[in-house]
Amino acid sequence: MRTRSLIGLLAVAVLAGTALTAWTSLAGASRNAGDLRGAGSTFVFPLVSKWSTVYKGSNVSYSPIGSGGGIAAITNRTVDFGASDAPLSKDQFSQCKGCVQIPWAFSATSIPYNVNGVGYGLKLTGPILADIYMGNIAKWNNPKIKAINPGVKLPDQKVVPIFRSDGSGTTYNFTDYLSHVSKRWKSKYGKGTQVNFPAGVGARGSSGVAGALARTPGGITYVDVAYSLKNRFKIAKVKNRAGKFQLPGIVQIRAAAKSITKLRASQNAYTAVDPNPRQTKAYPICTFTWVIVPLKTDKAPELKKFIDWALTKGQSYGPKLRFVELPKIVQTAARKSLGRVHR
Repeated sequence: MRTRSLIGLLAVAVLAGTALTAWTSLAGASRNAGDLRGAGSTFVFPLVSKWSTVYKGSNVSYSPIGSGGGIAAITNRTVDFGASDAPLSKDQFSQCKGCVQIPWAFSATSIPYNVNGVGYGLKLTGPILADIYMGNIAKWNNPKIKAINPGVKLPDQKVVPIFRSDGSGTTYNFTDYLSHVSKRWKSKYGKGTQVNFPAGVGARGSSGVAGALARTPGGITYVDVAYSLKNRFKIAKVKNRAGKFQLPGIVQIRAAAKSITKLRASQNAYTAVDPNPRQTKAYPICTFTWVIVPLKTDKAPELKKFIDWALTKGQSYGPKLRFVELPKIVQTAARKSLGRVHR
């Protein structure tokens, strides 16, 4: 345990150094007064990058340092906006001193694997994923996995769960899902941007876990679907509440979005995991991603124009990157929250 703790501390130190370097670079860059700079979620990075190239307004620069880094950056006001795939906690809201979080994109966390001789679309369930990440399933030919994959030749190969070692909204989404489908996971480990995973190996950032999976026979991880597609990983079908095994495709992600018909959470902290069984095509591990901005800022006019564009016309650029349009009810709430931002 002391070794794991030391590794965790070193990972945090490395992340802090990387984040500081990124923020310093952004702060030192020559830019116009109307330019916007942001940092945070690696999950939403492909979409924000696309937005920054097509938006006809302020120049937008964005550093993908992870959701935890993005929250720290906007809290310290070293950027104009942060981005996170996890909603702010009460403490984080307090520390941010007058921030608002606005959902601006919707996508899914995929479950890719590197298993000898096993093709695309291995079937998995939430409880099985929880058992894998708790270290209770050690081999890929475990009877629980074999039972839902008839005809698949599963090898006697060690299962190696790979998790994010940095503060990650993707970790929040994944552990939020595990907490919904496994009472034991919820009671022992819970949900958060950083969780004390009892088994496996850690890697920093979406690119880090993707790289670790590529070089780890028997590995399994969680990463946004765009990274799985980019790396041509084999992706699991995950069982939803309707009893159907689904891949994180556009149709399945959109079905999860359609299940959101009422907004019960405060501060726009909506969850989309384990959706209503009436949406039989829904993929069960989906998430919003949020932009975080100060309620009072000199950049209010530029920020409001850019974010409102992202919430409306910008949504059309999402599907090619496996982001789907925000549900109308969420879009309306997001634009109302954006209206609170002022100079």
